[in-house]
Amino acid sequence: MKKQKRRRLYIWAGIGVVVLTIAVVLVSRLKPAAPTVDASTIWPDTVKRGDFTRQVHGSTGTLVPREDSIELIPALTDATVVRIRVLPGTIVKPDTILMDLSAPELEQKLLDAKLQVKQAESDYKAQEAQLQSTLMDKKIAAAQVNAEDSQDQIQAKTDEQLLKLGVIAGIAYDKSKNTADQLAAQHKLSLQQLDVNEKNIQVQLASSQSKIDQAKTLMALYQKQTDALEVRAAIAGEVDPLPVPMSVGTHVTAGTSLAEVVQLGKLKAALQIAETQARDIQIGLPASIDTHNGVVPGHVARIDPAVLNGTRTVDVQLDGPLPAGAVKGLSVDGTIDLEHLHDVLYVGRPALGNENSTLSLFKESPDHKTAERVQVKVGKASVNSIQVLDGLKEGDTVILSDMSRYDAVDRIRLE
Repeated sequence: MKKQKRRRLYIWAGIGVVVLTIAVVLVSRLKPAAPTVDASTIWPDTVKRGDFTRQVHGSTGTLVPREDSIELIPALTDATVVRIRVLPGTIVKPDTILMDLSAPELEQKLLDAKLQVKQAESDYKAQEAQLQSTLMDKKIAAAQVNAEDSQDQIQAKTDEQLLKLGVIAGIAYDKSKNTADQLAAQHKLSLQQLDVNEKNIQVQLASSQSKIDQAKTLMALYQKQTDALEVRAAIAGEVDPLPVPMSVGTHVTAGTSLAEVVQLGKLKAALQIAETQARDIQIGLPASIDTHNGVVPGHVARIDPAVLNGTRTVDVQLDGPLPAGAVKGLSVDGTIDLEHLHDVLYVGRPALGNENSTLSLFKESPDHKTAERVQVKVGKASVNSIQVLDGLKEGDTVILSDMSRYDAVDRIRLE
């Protein structure tokens, strides 16, 4: 009896070991239970088919003055600021005096230039009178030669008739004719001399006139510089602050910026676009600028080739009126339309993942109680949407929120 009991004990013990081993093997082969995710904390979206617009977004933009709306007023000469009439932020009109400068040396130069103009004009008149007097003497001499020539020509014709009638001898006619020919040659030479003399007068007077013009040009320059000592606005707008503000007593050199006036209303949007997104932007693409008090249409006018902190500046020219309160320096958002895609599968853009890549997303079951990991090939991306090339079909629901904490599992439960 004892042997039988011991034998049965061994048998049952063996059976227990076998059962336990089988159970351990089966348990080891079981998949871990799917983790539970609160459905209210995820961001799902449904795959759609249709048209969507590729866009890039600039969330950090600013309204800045357009290049054609800025007037920078430089100093035309070395001077000292003696009075400031308006401060930055003041609204001014054309010809408003902004500040006064002083340049005593310039005033002396202007006075000297005026005296030089008067001296040059006096020299011109004196030279003109002298040349005209000389010319008149030569005209009188030429007129006398002309009179003698006319008289001798008449005498020569008379002697010719008398010679034909036999009243005078041929030697007398030859003498008369030679005298007439000599005076005719002298008259011709006197006319040529008058012509040369008149041309010479023109040349000399032109030289004197050029001296007058040169003196007047110098005087006009000094006059312009003197007038510019009253610094005036050429356009209506707002006085902008300079990097180095002007103050009474400041000495400035020629070319120094004295003031800057910006026309009101002539603004553009300068958007900061990520370098990876800016590569597809082209000049002329349509855009919309959100001033947080209205949306203004526009188009891309310039793309800065420089990259700063991973972004490029894209200037958008506004094609519509600005809403009330839109002023220089206002923070704005902007969206640029890149292209329109027709009849494509698309879904909301996932929190993680780039365009033209393969993404690992969780696709929800039809009853939305579970979700399984799928590989999705995506194409072109927009601000809020991305093109689906493979891995999903129309009507599928995928989770777009960041699910990186569940990278170790392929299935989750939604509650």
